[in-house]
Amino acid sequence: MKIEILEFVEGAGKATGLTVIIDVFRAFSVACYAIDAGATRLIATGDVNEAFALRNRYKNSVLVGERNERRIEGFDYGNSPTEIIKANLAGKTVIQTTTAGTSGLINASNASTVITGSFVNAGAVVRYINKIKPVKVSLVAMGYRSSVSAEEDLLCAELLSAMITGKKINFQKRISDLRFTSGKRFFNPENLDYSPPTDFFLCTMSDRFNFILKANQRFDGNIDLSRIDI
Repeated sequence: MKIEILEFVEGAGKATGLTVIIDVFRAFSVACYAIDAGATRLIATGDVNEAFALRNRYKNSVLVGERNERRIEGFDYGNSPTEIIKANLAGKTVIQTTTAGTSGLINASNASTVITGSFVNAGAVVRYINKIKPVKVSLVAMGYRSSVSAEEDLLCAELLSAMITGKKINFQKRISDLRFTSGKRFFNPENLDYSPPTDFFLCTMSDRFNFILKANQRFDGNIDLSRIDI
């Protein structure tokens, strides 16, 4: 099995084989929490106006997402797992758009299979990959705003690669230490309203969920994320 690590939207476009689009802080951690909270459907889109159009199309739907880390005006929730775990999403359609993660899903057009990746379901991602046994795995670290390398996404890619190949490496201290590097913004009091400290801990809670989220291209160019229990 060949494993390649790529970055950003450009990397998503180049990715082939079974592709994992990684966004730890916070899109694909949020997506897992939303599905766990009872959402029956999750639609990812790269465009804010398209998100509003989708809400008009689907009854009992909510908008989740951010631009510049902050909740988009008119959205129900920001890109925050702290908000999501307190929300009643049972039976709802979640429509999500973010700066990096959802754009990666939209642009992974050369991949044979696309799934999301984060620490919260890393074990399930690896079990799925080892079950499928693809010839090629592309791990795409989406980065901060899809333009700056993000330590958490690259660390998640490194973790997944090690687990897939059976390497026994303890990553927990490096994950915890992210609070002093790329995760330190969650501990800045100025960011409390949209990036609280609890977001950091919820996003770095390894293997909280035993499912993956598989991307399926929709007729309208957006992405349905489907839960597969592993």
